[in-house]
Amino acid sequence: MTRLSLIGIVLLAAPFALSGCGSDPVPTQPVAAVQGATLILQPSTITDWKDVGALVTSVDMADARARIPGILESLTVREGDLVRKGQVIGQIVDSRLGYEGAAYGAQAAAAQAQVAQAEAELARVKYLHANGVYAQARLDQAEAAARAARAQVAAARAQQSAVGAVAGQGAVVAPSAGRVLMAQVPAGSAVAAGTSIATITSGPMVLRLELPETLAGKVRVGSAVLATGLADGAKGVAPRATVSRVYPAVTGGQMAADVQMPGLASNMVGRRIAARVATGERQALVVPRRFVETSYGIDYVTIRVGKDATSRVPVQIAPSDDPARVEILSGAATGDTLIAPPAGARR
Repeated sequence: MTRLSLIGIVLLAAPFALSGCGSDPVPTQPVAAVQGATLILQPSTITDWKDVGALVTSVDMADARARIPGILESLTVREGDLVRKGQVIGQIVDSRLGYEGAAYGAQAAAAQAQVAQAEAELARVKYLHANGVYAQARLDQAEAAARAARAQVAAARAQQSAVGAVAGQGAVVAPSAGRVLMAQVPAGSAVAAGTSIATITSGPMVLRLELPETLAGKVRVGSAVLATGLADGAKGVAPRATVSRVYPAVTGGQMAADVQMPGLASNMVGRRIAARVATGERQALVVPRRFVETSYGIDYVTIRVGKDATSRVPVQIAPSDDPARVEILSGAATGDTLIAPPAGARR
């Protein structure tokens, strides 16, 4: 090959070599325009909730107690039965009272015989005094003896009535209308005066909150309460009410508060449920749940970057008092523009 031919080949190859090692970048793919609803993150005032335990109970508990010692002859109620105020639910018998009543009855009969004798003697003395046989002093003595005999009769009868009244207190009476919670003393047992025979609910049903003492001053009458443990499974809505009473005492690092919660039944006494109580307000980033996409257990939001670009970032969320909205705890900041993902992408 001649020298002239070699020079021609080099000149023809030069443009291709220069185009392969140039400094200009390769152009990127065009970005599709952002589509979907947008939302600019701004803080809003929300209620600050604290999860607490709660107990379904009544305002008070009434005890049907034994008023006399003796043998519980009968008990006509069981746990769960409804009773009315003043209803007789049991009977206590003290056999000793029967003997005492009989003894006082005999004393009354003996005193009555003495009264008859004293009145007869008084009539005789009056007759003789009228005829000048006895002096006035003898008449006064006979009248005093008759009065003493009549007093002995009255005393014996009063003692007999007292024994009968004590025996009548053997009836165990329900002190209030409600449901029997405990009736653990079996019939035939010996009981002392003051023994609790049955425990009965008294007053309306309430939800008693068990609060840590750190919430003292934050929970007050009128604070909102959500009974999450009583939420309707079909609708997912928890009953809502307000605190009606706060107990001032702190025991074991805990304080108590009552909530007049609608829908509580007496057959739920003693049930423990979860609840949330409002302790104040704070600023938070709250967005509709449709702006959050969940993939493999991780929550994501789509944030606009620049004019037409987006970035999908993980976030940490928490539920709010509105089931359709969530609070963003981290991953996004105030001023970010969120883009709602397609409906099929939210899982």
